[in-house]
Amino acid sequence: MLSSRKRRVIEHPPFSHAAVLVPLFQKGGDCHLLFTKRSEEVKYHKGEISFPGGVVDEEDLELINTALREAYEEIGLKESDVQIIGVLDDIVTITEFIVTPIVGLFPYPYPFKVSEAEIAELIEVPLASLLDEDCFSEREIFRGGRNEGVYAYQYGKHIIWGATARILKQFLDLITSSRGT
Repeated sequence: MLSSRKRRVIEHPPFSHAAVLVPLFQKGGDCHLLFTKRSEEVKYHKGEISFPGGVVDEEDLELINTALREAYEEIGLKESDVQIIGVLDDIVTITEFIVTPIVGLFPYPYPFKVSEAEIAELIEVPLASLLDEDCFSEREIFRGGRNEGVYAYQYGKHIIWGATARILKQFLDLITSSRGT
C-alpha cells in the first residue's frame, strides 16, 4: 500500500530536511508503534512525544539513511534490524523542518540502548488503541498570534500532538482506507 502510492514531496529551500522512523512491531499478536518522549536537554520539542529522527547529515545518502541513523543514535535500533515498508508524505513543522516519515518494522522484544541525553522514555502503543475514535481529538491552540487547529492522540498519560500527530493521522488514515478496498 505504501509503496504503490504517490507520496507528497515538499521542496522549500530555506527549510532544513529531517526524517523520522515510524517504528512498527508485533507484540502479543498485535501491531504496536514505538514512540519516544524527548528529554528536556534536546534543542527542539523538549518533553514532547515523537518518533525517532532528526536532521539530515552530509553523509546520509538518502532520507531513509537519516531516519535509520537517528533511530540508532536515539534508541539503539540497528539499521540491519529494520525492514522498511514505505514512506509517507512530507510534512512541515513549526520549527521550519521538512520531515519525511519512513515506516519500518523491527523485531520485538528488542535490546534498546536509549540515549538519555535525547530520550526520556520509550512508549509502546498498540495500534488498536490509536484507531479507537475516543483516542483522537482536534484541538485549537493559540500560537503565533492566531488560533491553530492541531490533532491530538491520548494514550494513557501521554498526549501525542503536533507534527508527530499529523504523521500518525496520515499513517492511520492510509491503513484504515486500505481496509475498505
